[in-house]
Amino acid sequence: MLVKDIMTTAVKTTAPDAGVGETATVMCFNKISGLPVTDKDNNIVGVISEKDVLRAMYPDMEEYMQDRPVDLEKLEYEYRDVLHMKVERLMSKKVVTVSPEAPVLKAVSVMCAHRIRRIPVAIDNKLVGIISMGDVHKAIF
Repeated sequence: MLVKDIMTTAVKTTAPDAGVGETATVMCFNKISGLPVTDKDNNIVGVISEKDVLRAMYPDMEEYMQDRPVDLEKLEYEYRDVLHMKVERLMSKKVVTVSPEAPVLKAVSVMCAHRIRRIPVAIDNKLVGIISMGDVHKAIF
């Protein structure tokens, strides 16, 4: 089975200059945990996930482990500040992609190796689809 056999081609995307709030809304309403970030020519320039947004909001582990208390309620309030940022500020710029002609299990291996749950499908860095662990499970089982 090849990636092209199970990939989703109607991919929701966002742009680097889009607002994080707008992008988070798209993720919430579509029940997806991350989006490819593409430029105006459909080149993949990044990926943004719910985890990226939440990491911008919460302290890093070192800060959290210090003896002084962290005001988590204040941090929740500051979430609004994160929502006003641009996607390019929070997105992961190192993007791993897979070819539509790749075997599905190769895509799974790449996702496991990079600890990601979805991977953009690209031809010459142009987005043509996306595949998730859920897609693989559905196709196999």
